[in-house]
Parts: sequence; structure tokens; C-alpha cells
Amino acid sequence: MKTLLFSLLTLFYLNTFAQSTISGKVIDQQGLPIIGANVYLQGTYDGTATSDEGHFTFETDAKGIQTLIASSISFETYSKSADVINFKNISITLKDDVNTLDAVTVNAGTFNAGDNAKVTALKPLDIVTTAGALGDFVGALQTLPGTSNVAEDGRLFVRGGDADETQIFVDGMRVFTPYSPSANNIPTRGRLSPFLFKGITFSTGGYSAEYGQALSSVLLLNSVNEPKEEKTDISIMSVGLGLGNTQIWDKSSLSVNANYINLTPYQKLYPDNNEWHKPVESFGGEAVYRYKFNNDGLLKIYGAYSTVDFDLTQEDINEVNGVRFGLNNKNLYINTSYLDFMEKDWSIQTGISFANDRSEIKINTSEIEDIENSAHLKIALKKYFSSRYKLNFGAEYFITNFKENYTDPNFENTYGFDNNILSSFAETDIFFSKNFATKIGIRGEYSQLLGEFNLSPRLSLAYKSGSNSQFSLAYGEFFQNPKNDYLKFNTDFTAEKTTHYIANYQYVKNKQIFRAEAYYKDYGNLVKYNTDFTLPTSIYDNTGNGYAKGLDIFWRDNKTIKNTEYWMSYSYLDTERNYQNYPTTATPNFASKHNASLVVKRWVENWKSQIGFSYNYASGRNYTDPNKGGFLTEQAKSFNSLNLNYAYLISPQKILYLSVSNVLGTKNVNGYQYADQPNTEGIFDRRTITPAADRFFFIGFFWTISKNKNDNQLDNL
Repeated sequence: MKTLLFSLLTLFYLNTFAQSTISGKVIDQQGLPIIGANVYLQGTYDGTATSDEGHFTFETDAKGIQTLIASSISFETYSKSADVINFKNISITLKDDVNTLDAVTVNAGTFNAGDNAKVTALKPLDIVTTAGALGDFVGALQTLPGTSNVAEDGRLFVRGGDADETQIFVDGMRVFTPYSPSANNIPTRGRLSPFLFKGITFSTGGYSAEYGQALSSVLLLNSVNEPKEEKTDISIMSVGLGLGNTQIWDKSSLSVNANYINLTPYQKLYPDNNEWHKPVESFGGEAVYRYKFNNDGLLKIYGAYSTVDFDLTQEDINEVNGVRFGLNNKNLYINTSYLDFMEKDWSIQTGISFANDRSEIKINTSEIEDIENSAHLKIALKKYFSSRYKLNFGAEYFITNFKENYTDPNFENTYGFDNNILSSFAETDIFFSKNFATKIGIRGEYSQLLGEFNLSPRLSLAYKSGSNSQFSLAYGEFFQNPKNDYLKFNTDFTAEKTTHYIANYQYVKNKQIFRAEAYYKDYGNLVKYNTDFTLPTSIYDNTGNGYAKGLDIFWRDNKTIKNTEYWMSYSYLDTERNYQNYPTTATPNFASKHNASLVVKRWVENWKSQIGFSYNYASGRNYTDPNKGGFLTEQAKSFNSLNLNYAYLISPQKILYLSVSNVLGTKNVNGYQYADQPNTEGIFDRRTITPAADRFFFIGFFWTISKNKNDNQLDNL
């Protein structure tokens, strides 16, 4: 009996002696204790949670080399392998998890939109439900701060830059001719259908090193990866027809859309100052094919073809019979992209885009044929080293062939150029904590035509100052080749250049966003010439310069008023340039010192309707009055436009949509044209340049036919 008792006591002693005690404390990077953190040995049931002081202690039978794990929500998991006898009274510091929703984002100068954006300033749906935008993505973006309202043009003018300084990309690939051509004082529209895109990134400055050849801004459009369902879309509009269909198979899908627009009824109902011999008529078709591979690779092929045709005579103070202008444009665009996620946290994105644009233009007795063939080839690799360090690098190649045939009764000639640009870039995201991050990039570009190499550094910093607020800073240098209007006559140039400095504050909380951003842009190497217009005989150089500085403010609220969302934006712009044929430094005639927008949308349940309005304001733009002397020293009246829209949900898949632009019929002024010679009294007569029409009225019926009868057409519209 004594022997048995002795043996049991010995076994109990040995077992107790064989157990190890693991203990310590878990703290954050500020040294504060983390309460309730899980601490355990990997592959065992041995572990515990930390106390209110961050302490932990537990026993284990495990021996030898083991792995100790410590984890807590909003922190990165801690892991350490060592002999269990070394896990006594240890101190564990958990780092902030930079992937949490409340982590800092590097976003100075950038508006993100889409389901995956941490901060959504403008959703793709807003493009087609914003009063006055008329379904054009550019029209909706012009309600954001940083843009200038140039009503007679219709393109994006960003922070003192002209429209050619903004480039547009789809799935990372360049869109060379994103706008439909138009005549003077008649705004153009974007070619791309807003229904294609799931997300938008609009950078008003300080954009990523992955993109180049843009002095002011880039607009990145991300197309839908996978359609939700098979459906047919039918639209009957006051200005045309539209038809679309989506088919889905096991690993692939195909979406096809076609539209026909004819403005004859509209131009008869609302006549303007032009004599239309052939009103605007256009046809467009697009198709998107998607294929998903077994290895999660995704191939997308997008193709679009469009034609625009019109003929008119426009008033001109120096031409008794006006100026006859006719245009026939055909545009083909193909975009192919491939994205794949590989082993060891690598990903690859590559693609090719190609555009063929052909315009036949008639100006009085002159005939001009412009043909542009352009291509973009790109490969980008990303490596995810950890949640704190990511690397993005790659290379791309741009090809442009431009040719112009000019003919009139007394003269005939051909102009053009070939330009190839080779670029490479590298950029890294470093998260020091969930409150502080940086993006550092470098881009190199070599232009074969100009024979020069340029290096562009980019830097962004972001600091999270509170649970809902953050500050950001950005710096970058940006280069862009002179535009086609110059290169077709002369190639002895250097690249134009800007340097951006940006300071941003952002507050985001519960469906509310506030942004304030100050910036300064320094322009150099701008093109100048010594004639009224660009001519083959003009003398060109790169001695132009300028600056743009200002403040952008944005507020969006989807919380305060039930079933109502609204956003307000305001921009202050101070800019001057000495470029083109300017005799002195002056504010360009496309720049407004003050721009403001208000957009309101309200859903009325009892009426099954969405009602919205927008108001756009821009202070008067500068112009030159030869009767007073000076250059661009006079100022036109301010621009004002109130726009309304109404959508009635007939059924979940049928909707009636109405929109009226410039409801009040405000007589806006786009500028003035003066006579080339003074009259008998020595005064230069002038003509007021007003918009082509005071208002635009649009009505449409949209019907989606799908298997899901609960689809809400408002979500598609």
C-alpha cells in the first residue's frame, strides 16, 4: 500500500513538474494594455485571454519548440516560435491592422467611387441620376470640386488646366479619343456608356506614378467584372433608341449595347442660333466579353464603334454668310485586359488598347481629313509583401500615328507625325501604422519623337488624426507631350511640365463626407507660337509658363434628411499663364475664379418616384475687348443653371424618366467675338456668344427584361 501511494505521488509530482507556465503582457504600440486579446499555443488547446491590465498566464504540457500566437480585433496577429521555457514574463506588442475599415487611406487629390472604395464621394449610379448630367459621366463629374464649368465645350477642365491635360483610362488602359467630336460652342459628350463601370477614381492632381502624359488629372474607370444576371434593356428616348442584352455562361459572359441618336425633333422644338443643314445624327455600338479562368484569371475584351454626322452654318461677325461647318467622324476602340492573382501574393495585370479615329471636316471651301491610329501596351506587377508593404511596378508603350490631309481650292498639303513613348514605373505603399501611411513612386518616360527622357517623382503622405478624420499631403512632377495641333506642324519641342503640391483634410462618418483641399500647380515648358492660330508657318517654342492655386471644398450627406441625399461643392481658382499666342501673362479664358454646385435627390415612396435637381454656378470668365485695350482683362457675366429630373417607377423593371436642363432659361454668355476691323466710328463691333440652346428637355422610357422580377430599374438607371 505504501509502495502504491509513493508511486502515485511521484507521478503527480513529475506531471506537475513537466507542465510549463506561459505568462506575460500584451500592449499596443503606445504601451497601453490590450484587453481580451487571445493568447495560445498553435496546434493545442492551451491558451487564455488577457486581463484588464493586459496580463495573461496559462499552463501547458507542450514541450520543445512551440509557436505562441496573440491576436485581437483591429491588430495584426503576433506569432513567435521558441522553446516553451522561454515564454515566461514576455512582453508582446501588437501592431495596428492597416487593413481595417478605419485605417488611413492615401487619397490627396483623389475622389474614389464604387463598392470597394473605403470613401465614396460619387457613385457610378450618380452619373445617370444627376440632373443636368444627361447620362454623361463628364457632366456628373463636373459637380465635383476642382472642375471648371466650360459649358460650350463639355470636356473636363481641372484646376486651371485645359481639357487636353486630363487623360481617361478604362481598366488601366488609355482611351485616346474619349469624347465625340463637335462644333464650336456646342458641347461634346463622352463616348463611354456609364452602365459599363462599377467604380470611378477621379484624380484632380497628385495621381499615381502608374499613369502619365497628363499635366492636370486622370480619370480611371473600372468596368464590371461579372454581370449579375442575364437581361435585356430597352430604351425609348425623345432623341433616339437604345437596346442592350447580357448573356451569361459557365465561365464567361457577353454584354452588347447599341444606340441611335437623332436631334432633329429637338432642334425643331428648340431652335438655336445655328442653321442646321443636317442635324446631329449618331450611332454607337459596344460589346464586352468576359472570361474567368480556373486560376482566378479574368480576361475582358471591350470593343466600341461610333459614328457622328452633322452639317451647319454658324454665325460669325466677320463672315456675312456665316461659317459652314460639316463633320463626319468614325471611331473604333478596342480594349483588352487580363488580371491574374498568382502564388506568393503576386498579381499581374496586362492589356492592349487600340483606337482608330477618322474625321472628315468641311469648313467653307476647305476640306480636312484627320486620321489617328493609337495603341497602348501595358504590363503591371504587384507584390503583397505584408499588410504594411506593397509594391507596384511595370512598363508601358504608347504608339501614335497622326495624319492630316488639307485641301482647299488654292492649296493642298499633308501633315502628320509618328510618336512612340516608352514608360516604366515603380511605386510602393508603406503603412507605418493604421494612422500613418505613405505612397512613394517614380516614373520614367522616353519620347522617341522629342528625343528626350523625363523622370517624375511622386510622393503622398496620410495621417489619421481621429477616428473619422485624416490629413494628407501630395507632391508630384508630371510631363505631357505637346498636343496634336502642334506636333502635326512642328516636332522641335520638349515635354510640357507641371509640379503639384496638395494638402487635404477629410472627415467621414455615417454616410457623411467632408473634404477640403488646397493646391498649387507650377507650369513650365508650355508651348508658345507667334500667330493667331496654329499654322505650318508659325514659330513655336517651349518658353511658356504659368501657375494655378486654389481651394476645393466638398460635402455629401445621406443621413440628415430621410430618403434624401445631397452634395455641395465649391472651388476657388487663381491661375495665370503665358502660353500659346498670349502676349503677356493672363488668366485663361476657360478658367472661372469661383465654381459651385448643389445636387439634391429625394425618393418619394408614396409616388414611387425619385425627384432631383442641381444648380451650377461659375463666375464670369475673362475675355479681351479691343475697344478698351489690354489682354483678357474684361470679365463676362456669371454662369447659372438650374436643372431638374424626375423618375417614376412604373414597375420594378420599367421606369419613366424626365430631365430638363436650365429650367429657367437663363441667358448665359460663353464669351464675345469682335470684328477684325473697327467700324467707321473706330469701334470694334462684337457678337455675344451664347449656348447653342437655352435649355434641353429629355424624356425616356427604360425597360429591363430579366428573370429576377424584383429588380429595381432605379438601381440600373
